[in-house]
Amino acid sequence: MIQVLGSSWALLLGMTLLMVGNGMQGTLLGVRGGIEGFSTFEMSVVMSGYFLGFLGGSRMAPEMIRRVGHVRVFAALASFISAVLILYPSFTDPIAWTVGRVLIGFSFSGVYVTAESWLNNAATNENRGKALSLYLIVQMVGIVAAQALIVTGDPSGFILFIIPSVLVSISFAPILLSISPTPAFDTAKAMPLKKLFQQSPLACVGIFLLGGIFAAQFGMSAVYATEAGLSIGQLSTFVATFYVAALFLQYPIGWISDRMDRRVLIAIVATIAAVGAFVGFAAGNVYLMLLVSAFVIGGTTNPLYALLIAHANDFLEPEDMASASGGMVFVNGLGAIAGPLITGWIMGVMGPPGFFVYLLSLLVVLAGYAAYRMTQRPAASAEDNVSYAAVLQSATPVAVELAQEVFIDASQEDDGNTLE
Repeated sequence: MIQVLGSSWALLLGMTLLMVGNGMQGTLLGVRGGIEGFSTFEMSVVMSGYFLGFLGGSRMAPEMIRRVGHVRVFAALASFISAVLILYPSFTDPIAWTVGRVLIGFSFSGVYVTAESWLNNAATNENRGKALSLYLIVQMVGIVAAQALIVTGDPSGFILFIIPSVLVSISFAPILLSISPTPAFDTAKAMPLKKLFQQSPLACVGIFLLGGIFAAQFGMSAVYATEAGLSIGQLSTFVATFYVAALFLQYPIGWISDRMDRRVLIAIVATIAAVGAFVGFAAGNVYLMLLVSAFVIGGTTNPLYALLIAHANDFLEPEDMASASGGMVFVNGLGAIAGPLITGWIMGVMGPPGFFVYLLSLLVVLAGYAAYRMTQRPAASAEDNVSYAAVLQSATPVAVELAQEVFIDASQEDDGNTLE
């Protein structure tokens, strides 16, 4: 771990600042939209724009990097992020915000692809898993720190939009001044979705559903909290709780998953998350129960993404794992685009509790489908399970490929031990 920090500290510091900026803008728009009188559906369209741009960026950024190089792509897209953050309070209109969110989603995706390729280039077979773990921790810490900054200013003014813009601008320095500008870059050709579904229907369906769940957490939790009448301090704590829980429970769930039928664990974890969503629905305005609900949902749904990837890998050959990553990110992105729109529609009909009804519905479907899949084919042997590698839904295909390389390395090591 110390070796990874020593070689990649500048990249990880820059990514922390970027994640603070990203975490602030999502929550801040949810609050400011309420102040400006935007409807729930208008805010859902705004929030969905980020995931539309992110999906497009994850598909186009690799080609952009091949054409003009890492440094130019990173600098150009990070500059766009900084500019859009400043423009948000200047054009308080749902259409302008939606365009800004599409652009900022596209730009963040390209920045992540660039940074993750640098991280992958710096990692070795021996420390790749540790590098991925540090990257996950950095992402979580950045988002949680962003929620703490929300309470430092007035969301109806400009200062809270200036802070993330400055942080994103500062993030350029440690990355661009200390990282080699020309790491080798290549991504595997994505596996066709039909083949991916044939290999693991549960992974495809589950990852699609989780896209919608994650988008609701990342994009609509602040909108829910605003409409529920939470104070700024309560809102920031509520949103942060989703990610604090994920940081605590990611590795225990991963450890368990390596030792049992992952379909059983997926069903159990999704059921626990559904209970957490029901608690939020039933809690009304009881703030403590809302925090309990957020902790349970965040602590279970975030690890589910990596759990589903590991489950898919149990039925893939090592040479197919990298190509499967692009397909899984694409499926997740489709769910993420639809998530805020459906959440906004349900909240428009039911009011704030519709946020938890939406999450509950998707989690029940996921748990039920996992149980159904157990009746369709035998489980992979626990001894043959590939090792779990933590990865977040905000990751691009590059980071998922990095996780796949961890799986492949572990699989080859296990095969070598077996031969011995």
